[in-house]
Amino acid sequence: MKWFMHLFGFVHGLMALLFACCALMLIGVATHIGWQAWLGHWDQAAAQGVIEAVGLLASAVVALQIAETIVQEEVIRAADISAPTRVRRFLSRFFVVVIVALAIEGLVATFRAVHENPAQLPYAASLLGSVGILLAAWGVFVYLNGSAEKLEPEAMAEAKREDSKLK
Repeated sequence: MKWFMHLFGFVHGLMALLFACCALMLIGVATHIGWQAWLGHWDQAAAQGVIEAVGLLASAVVALQIAETIVQEEVIRAADISAPTRVRRFLSRFFVVVIVALAIEGLVATFRAVHENPAQLPYAASLLGSVGILLAAWGVFVYLNGSAEKLEPEAMAEAKREDSKLK
């Protein structure tokens, strides 16, 4: 059974590597689009290129953060995320990245809609509204999870011990 758990660690490491490679590709594409905007005429098309590059960079950050979370939680710590403390920390890391990326993407969509197709503004507003809902849901989750953590103080102590593996 131990080899089976090592297999999971290997697969998680491979997934993290693929996320990192995708992030590097997104960074490359964003750099290319940004460079084209820099070399072209500094007009509305260049601004749209820069905004598109920012959206791609936000997606790259998400991919890198997911890779880092997978490596830290599944490969280095080999943590069991059944404890409330571990769940909160894992989901909080994920939610921060997703909410920031979606907010940036919502802003990109808003700028694009304002300049190219105002009929797309309701979709951009829906995206930004969903960011607000996700942020509120995350806050409720953290609040409710705090009372669960008080019931299991040993889980918090164990999570802190696991953090020492990263130093």
